[in-house]
Amino acid sequence: MIQKHDFVYGIQAIKETVSAGKTIEKVLIKKDLNNEALRELQHLLRNSNIQIQYVPQEKLNSITRKNHQGAIAFISAIDYANADFLIPKIFEDGETPLLIMLDGVTDVRNFGSICRTAECAGAHGIIVARKGSVLINSDAMKTSAGALNYLPVIRADSLLETIDTLRNSGFQIIAATEKGNKDYFTADFTAPTLIIMGAEDIGISDDILKISDELVKIPIKGNVESLNVSNASSIIIYEAIRQRLVTHSHQ
Repeated sequence: MIQKHDFVYGIQAIKETVSAGKTIEKVLIKKDLNNEALRELQHLLRNSNIQIQYVPQEKLNSITRKNHQGAIAFISAIDYANADFLIPKIFEDGETPLLIMLDGVTDVRNFGSICRTAECAGAHGIIVARKGSVLINSDAMKTSAGALNYLPVIRADSLLETIDTLRNSGFQIIAATEKGNKDYFTADFTAPTLIIMGAEDIGISDDILKISDELVKIPIKGNVESLNVSNASSIIIYEAIRQRLVTHSHQ
């Protein structure tokens, strides 16, 4: 459910929200609407690298019946972290980075649940794509049980480029997929690691699977073919933590 405070409507209100520096997830604009005020808004949004989605009038009316003037902006419940600052800081703090990348996960409750697990486990952050990923709103915040107040979330323009950057920074890339050729607990998570989880319907994209260092799977012995992505994330994240605790205790 969309909460009232998760969005603003009307061209001028959206422009003021952008100018105030608020983090906007995306802006819905009515298809085929063309006027000077709207063109100015679109120009501002593109210059601010804010996602625009063109939708029918009915979609906008389903969100609010008030005079939206053909434009509604969704406000993020969080401020996104900057990878250029976050990743060096993890190393500088003497910690072994553990990041979670979500490829195509759009369900708010799954996202919130994954964030809750990641924060409880001590993971260092979540990475999502700027386009085609979850809308981080008050529902996500609630499902995360407040974890999103503490867990850094990075919004990447390109997941592929982000993976390359992390690999160059010393990360290993481990993708969790039913196509995996080894069980998750046989992988070594003690090095700086990026764990990639995919959408429940299509999984991780082939482009990402091709450039991952390891493809791991969770053994399924029952009749149901797969686990919910939030449950699968919990299993793999805590395996990484288990290995690190064991390694630390032996040092």
